[in-house]
Amino acid sequence: MRRVALPALVVFAVLLPFGLSAAQLTTATFVVIAAIGATGLNVLTGYAGQISLGHAAFVGVGAYTGAVLGSDHGLSAFVWIPAAGVAAALLGALLGPIALRLRGLYLAIVTLGLVFIAQHVFFNAGGLTGGPQGRAFPAVQLGAFDFSPGKVLELGAVTIDSSGLYYFLALILFAAATAFTWNLRRSRAGRAMVALREREAAAAVMGVDVGRVKVTAFVVSSFLAGISGALYGSYLSFAQPDQWSLLMSIQFIAAVIVGGLGTTAGPLLGCAVVFALPSLLKDLPFLPAEGSGGLSAGDLTSITYGLLIVAFLTLEPRGLVGIADRVRRSRGNDTPSKTPKLTVTTPKEAHP
Repeated sequence: MRRVALPALVVFAVLLPFGLSAAQLTTATFVVIAAIGATGLNVLTGYAGQISLGHAAFVGVGAYTGAVLGSDHGLSAFVWIPAAGVAAALLGALLGPIALRLRGLYLAIVTLGLVFIAQHVFFNAGGLTGGPQGRAFPAVQLGAFDFSPGKVLELGAVTIDSSGLYYFLALILFAAATAFTWNLRRSRAGRAMVALREREAAAAVMGVDVGRVKVTAFVVSSFLAGISGALYGSYLSFAQPDQWSLLMSIQFIAAVIVGGLGTTAGPLLGCAVVFALPSLLKDLPFLPAEGSGGLSAGDLTSITYGLLIVAFLTLEPRGLVGIADRVRRSRGNDTPSKTPKLTVTTPKEAHP
């Protein structure tokens, strides 16, 4: 069954843009770009069990690295996209050692502080970020493929606009990220992450290098967040520092929880729900017009994120993937996938 499902999913993902309106394609592109970053957070939280509220900071670092190298220095997207991942990974490597002494709630608070520090830097480093006024981001250009707004690519009778090009580029990078993390999960390093997630003390007794595993998880997670940020900024074309806020970190956390922690398909499923919510909610007829007071679409979106996190952690910790497993088991004899639960350590546990 799964051998048939994967090719069918690939065909569906490739043909999807041709059946969407311009607005729907924009939403789908943002979903796939976000899924790259969510795949990284899934490595850190789903595989290694490290709770992070600072994912938006790594996304922002990737976005501005791409902007500086692509716009200010005129480098090719073949350079600034991977460089954005490397810059974010370096920040992750600096933060990784902090995780050696902190776990659970304490690590979450430290990464929460990282978001506010990053935002302070973004607002005040005007030469790099444009300051509070924001800055323009470079459009991707890969050889003959120009992703600038208004540009189209004609392949025979098929015409692909810039949104479609970004969609396919993001889809390719997401597929590569998914393949990498899928293989990582089955490697020695991935098994060490899972052992660390289940019980850190037991993993150390079994010979797992806890420090190296934690830093590796942070580096991989940050690298994919940086790649996502570079594409995100480029697709937006223009952004202000408040784009990379705590709300974005919460969106990523909600996405991996709703989709399914530690699962392969979870990041994409979660992003399809979480990052498409604003577009869906703003069209609700009972919401007041923007600026007229009352419950706005943004307020309702934030409330919905919170409700989704509480509902899935309480009722279905394995997210949408867990629900799909239940449906399959009701129709056959498939074995459910094993997915971790988020836990919060006590003060005594936090400082070994």
